[in-house]
Order: sequence, then C-alpha cells, then structure tokens
Amino acid sequence: MPVTKSAGSTLAAAVCAALLLTGCTDASSVSPAPPVPKAPGKSSVGHAGPGHQKPSARHIPGLGPDFRSRIPGGTRQVLVVSGGTADTNVAETALYESDTGRDWRRVAGPWPAHNALRGWTHDHHAGDLRTPIGVYGLGDAGGLEPDPGTRLPYDQDEEFVAPGTGFLGEPLEGSFDHVVAIDYNRVPGTSPLDKERPLGPEKGSGLWIHVDHEGPTQGCISLPRERMRELLRLLDPDKHPVVVMGPAPELRK
Repeated sequence: MPVTKSAGSTLAAAVCAALLLTGCTDASSVSPAPPVPKAPGKSSVGHAGPGHQKPSARHIPGLGPDFRSRIPGGTRQVLVVSGGTADTNVAETALYESDTGRDWRRVAGPWPAHNALRGWTHDHHAGDLRTPIGVYGLGDAGGLEPDPGTRLPYDQDEEFVAPGTGFLGEPLEGSFDHVVAIDYNRVPGTSPLDKERPLGPEKGSGLWIHVDHEGPTQGCISLPRERMRELLRLLDPDKHPVVVMGPAPELRK
C-alpha cells in the first residue's frame, strides 16, 4: 500500500496511526527521503492487449534461470514487474500467459508502474521503504469501488481508503479503489484487508498492487487506474497467477 502522509505532516501522521492496515500505510519512522527519480515518459510505454499478442517465446523475456525456476509448475499467468536498479522506484510491468508452462506470450503491457520509494530488497522489513524481490501469488482482490469484472475473489469494503498525501505531495485518494493482494506475509485465500501475518509484523505486510497516485509507494506496486482495472479483468485464478518482481539485473539471474 502507498504512503499515507507527506514528510513533516503531523495531521496525516495521526490519520495514518488510526488506520487498521499496515505496511505501506505507516511512514511514521521514515528518515528524510532521497531524491525521487522521475517516471519514464509516456512515449516509452506501449500497450498490448489481448488483441495485440506478441509471438510466443520459450521463456519469459527478462527472466533468467533462477527466477524461472521459482515459478510454480502449475502457473500459467506471470506478471513481471521490472525496475531499473536496486534503488529506483519506477518500473515496467507486463503480463504473460502460457498454455503449457513453456511457451509464453505477452498479453498485456508493458505498463508504467511505481514501487517503493527506496527501491528493492531481498530482506524486506516494516518501514524500510523497499519492495521485496521475489515470486508471489496473486489470488485475492478488493477495493473501495465495485468489482470491475475480475474472476478473483473481490472484497468491496469501506476500509479501502488512503487519506493524506504521498512523498511528492500528491493526493492518495483513490489509490485503493482497486487492489490485488501480493502473497507476501499474508494468508492466501483471504481478503486483502486480512491482518494475519505468518512471518510476524516486523517483516512488513499489506503489500498490494493498486491504483497509481503518480508517486512512489512504501512497498507496494502501483499501476495507472485503467491498467489496474484491465489487470483485474485478465487475472484468472484457474491459471494460478504470480507476480515476479525486482530490479532488472536481479531478474535476469
């Protein structure tokens, strides 16, 4: 989930402390933020919907043998979120599908995305402002707004709110209109709002893919609103979707 206050805003801090959600909603212990790289221009981002599929490839582009081996055998949908370096907070996202688990085709993207303010990490902890690198399931969705047509279980709830402003002073309102829970330190098969943390609260929690607010997050992945809605409609629980995410040099290993 994204940050819920700008640095130095005591009012936003009070609101954040009252939230039931954790992870990207708690920035109370954040040290001064480093400079934030600008997101890539729109001209560098293409879009390939189901009617514009790329030819099949033996392997998913950008994934080396290490990360390919981490994808479960039954998975037929893979969302790749690739950052520039370990310390960048802008990324590119694309969705791939396969009928066999061997020959993959891109069915959506590449789309622009944001990740955590300080980039990526192999050892995520609460408040580190980094997104965990790895392969995680995508099985549960929800949001403040109605289901846009996803096949995933969808929990519409008034608790999906994001008050305050982000690191760039941008409003966070609407960021949780649609979310997909990333299965990091959570119980799969529950609402994204579920608060059970199998690894303990110190390992961070509440990591989602959600609507972009045009700034970096505390740990989540964010996508433009229409791309978020499109992703929800494309994800198919029968294909056991996962997200593979991290900086590009790591993913190529």
